[in-house]
Amino acid sequence: MTKVDAQDLRTNETDDRGRIYLGTEYANKRVTVAVVEVESDHPDEDELAAAYREASESAEELAEEWDEASDEAWDGLDE
Repeated sequence: MTKVDAQDLRTNETDDRGRIYLGTEYANKRVTVAVVEVESDHPDEDELAAAYREASESAEELAEEWDEASDEAWDGLDE
C-alpha cells in the first residue's frame, strides 16, 4: 500500500454527482480516499435568513425615507 504524504493532499471539486477525478497516475490501483472537509458553494440557511432580515430592514428604512421625502415634496407643491 502506498502511503500519502500530508504535502500531497489536494483539494478537488466534485461533479454534480459528487465524483472526483483523481488522475491517470491512479489508474489500475486501489485508492483509499478520506474526506477531511466539505465546503458548500451555497450559503447555509442561517446565512440566508440573516441576509433576508438585513435586506428587509434596509427596505423598510428606505421606504420610510421615501415616504418622508414624498411628503415634503407634496407639501412643497401645496405652497
